[in-house]
Amino acid sequence: MGGLLTEDQVSNYAATGQVGPVSLLDAAEVSYYRAKLESAESAFGEPLSQVPGQFRAKTHLLYTWMDDLVRHEKILDAVESLIGPDILLYHLTCWLKEPGDGSFVSWHQDGTYFNLTPAEHVTAWIALSDATPESGCMRMLPGSHLAGQQSHVKGETAGNLLSNGQKIAMDIDESKAIDIVVPAGSASFHHTHIVHSSGPNNSNDRRIGIGISYIPTRMRFLGEGRVTAALIRGEDSFGHFDPEMRPKTDLDDAARQFHSEACDRFFASHGSKRTEVQAAAG
Repeated sequence: MGGLLTEDQVSNYAATGQVGPVSLLDAAEVSYYRAKLESAESAFGEPLSQVPGQFRAKTHLLYTWMDDLVRHEKILDAVESLIGPDILLYHLTCWLKEPGDGSFVSWHQDGTYFNLTPAEHVTAWIALSDATPESGCMRMLPGSHLAGQQSHVKGETAGNLLSNGQKIAMDIDESKAIDIVVPAGSASFHHTHIVHSSGPNNSNDRRIGIGISYIPTRMRFLGEGRVTAALIRGEDSFGHFDPEMRPKTDLDDAARQFHSEACDRFFASHGSKRTEVQAAAG
């Protein structure tokens, strides 16, 4: 357990705010998880990103195979290298870009949405298809996490995969950004304060990324009320979050109810417009 990343990789993460790609899943695992995701979409008749009810968020609460993925030993070993042995899963998002659909992610920091302290949250971005500049891989500003949380403003929402279309208020020097190329089966890991974005998918394949947000158990939520998190490894002696329920079977009634409640709490914590729209529709 632990120690998957080298000392150099851990040092690079501290200095730049990101590390990767790190090979984690073999070809059979990539095929398995992609097939499971696309089978779930086939049952709905549309991508998870279009299914009402925030099915692309906290998907591990709905499907046993996604619950297995977030507990993958290699992923957790890499995360443990960065934040220690006591690990909570705070959030998950399926970042899906269809070929030619024009979807993008504006420049932002993940910490804008999480309202957590201290700033030790790490996202493991797992590629189930190749993430390249052509397919709209992430772009990051190395070292930008060292400046801490920055102000954000409302931005363009059409085609923007972010909940409220937020974008960072600072001017972005694109010449300093780097492409985060992640082959299928590999992952990149990034700090909650690193400034990043991604462009549209101009390839012939879907760009499928699973963003899994892990935090050490010592972190706490700064907003009103309580939000949920799942203990994934180690011990939680703090109790800052309400525990999450694992699905017994895919899309069972109890799982769907708990997922709905957990998403309502999470998105309300940062005023998500999508939650309001979907609540009105449902």
